[in-house]
Amino acid sequence: MLTTDAGIRRLNRRFRGKNKATDVLSFPAAEPALGVAGDLAISVETAARQAAECGHGLNVELRVLMLHGMLHLAGYDHETDAGEMAVIEARLRERLRLPLGLIERAGGDQAGHGKMHP
Repeated sequence: MLTTDAGIRRLNRRFRGKNKATDVLSFPAAEPALGVAGDLAISVETAARQAAECGHGLNVELRVLMLHGMLHLAGYDHETDAGEMAVIEARLRERLRLPLGLIERAGGDQAGHGKMHP
């Protein structure tokens, strides 16, 4: 889902109890089936600001956010995994020719976005 800051703020408040906008939220499927791991919500407004701050286009930032969110859907959690997700994300970003990801930008701690639990 591509949404606004207001839209993602509502989701963040409802599902994480955090009354603020964020860049990406991951909603893992309760029972992954038929190749569906879950859903992502991305604030295009936040993505556009981050893209400008990083000096690349919105399309690049959306890909960075999708990759990060998909890793959460695959079960990775950089807040608890001692760097495993950061290593995998860095390897995939290199293969996809994407710039620094969310974890590196935050110095390894990116608690602003989140993974929902079913």
